[in-house]
Amino acid sequence: MAAYILPLLIFGLVLASLIDIITRPEGSIQHLPKIVWILLVVILPVIGGILWFTIGRSYQPAGGNAGGRYAEPFHRGEPAALHAKLTDARVSTTEQELRDLDREIELYEKYARLKKLQAENGDVTPVG
Repeated sequence: MAAYILPLLIFGLVLASLIDIITRPEGSIQHLPKIVWILLVVILPVIGGILWFTIGRSYQPAGGNAGGRYAEPFHRGEPAALHAKLTDARVSTTEQELRDLDREIELYEKYARLKKLQAENGDVTPVG
């Protein structure tokens, strides 16, 4: 039983290192390119894994990224003003689209009333 513990720990270290290297963006990898880190972990599993977790990856400061690696971009310290600006732009665009749709509906209703009035009066002039 004890003979299986060390190989399992090494396998776990290699697997965790490779997953972390592959999923980490280029900007948060230090000292070597991503492919070199992968080769280092595969060729020298224990040393490569330990080196990766000690010097290869960049760790966020304590208050830096409270939302985790996959948090929304606005949780990573981007200005709240940018978020408000984008939200306002979306809202105003949506409101503008609704106004345009209301105008289009009114136009079709006017055409329908005009056709109805022309039909009642016997006028055959085409509408539109």
